[in-house]
Amino acid sequence: MSKLLPHSRIYCAVDTPDLAQARALGQALRGSIGGLKLGLEFFGAQGRAGVEAMATLGLPIFLDLKLHDIPNTVASAVKALVPLGLRLMTIHAGGGSVMMKAAVEAAAEAAAKTGVERPRILGVTVLTSMDTGDLAEVGVHTQPRDQVLRLAALAEASGLDGVICSPHEITALRQARDPGFLLVVPGIRPAGAAVGDQKRVMTPREAVDLGADYLVIGRPITASPDPAGAARSIAQELDEQLDQELEV
Repeated sequence: MSKLLPHSRIYCAVDTPDLAQARALGQALRGSIGGLKLGLEFFGAQGRAGVEAMATLGLPIFLDLKLHDIPNTVASAVKALVPLGLRLMTIHAGGGSVMMKAAVEAAAEAAAKTGVERPRILGVTVLTSMDTGDLAEVGVHTQPRDQVLRLAALAEASGLDGVICSPHEITALRQARDPGFLLVVPGIRPAGAAVGDQKRVMTPREAVDLGADYLVIGRPITASPDPAGAARSIAQELDEQLDQELEV
């Protein structure tokens, strides 16, 4: 296990277009999570100004827009987003090595120019809502695990900092990729929580046991009557795991 405080592993997925609601949630979760993940739903409604407003809460921001276009367009988009002071951001690994390399170079250039820390760029491999049948529909006739491993190898070779993967690929990726290659894992559901539209899921404890660096958790926290309490409960589970490792 890498040396991260248990709560800092948790990025809460803020899946709402409402800025006031998002800020209230972020305020309530301060001190209980490692950061906020803002996706297309939020960005489509609030744009850059919304990201800037969320950043004032003092929590690291993971901007999950899954950029996928020709290399020049993705590079330009990355340059426009880096000044927001992001901790993590996503592009699609399926865009190919030229696109990914362009994104990495653009991020470094924009960070140096604006004086902010370069965000860690993560490659989206196979969405956790997809299974073998879904891949076959788009012409990928292989198991999700094999496609994830293929795209992760390409992402690392292209200079990305890590990938988004389901919990079920963690073990294989930890064996195949560099130890410092980040594994950011959605599809996390605490024991007893509803699976929803996710098809490849695992509990937080199981995912970190296998080697996940960061966990993306949405509805189990945001749909709880006590979001901060739900986040603390997850962190406590991971903290107990850490205590057991230290005793060994």
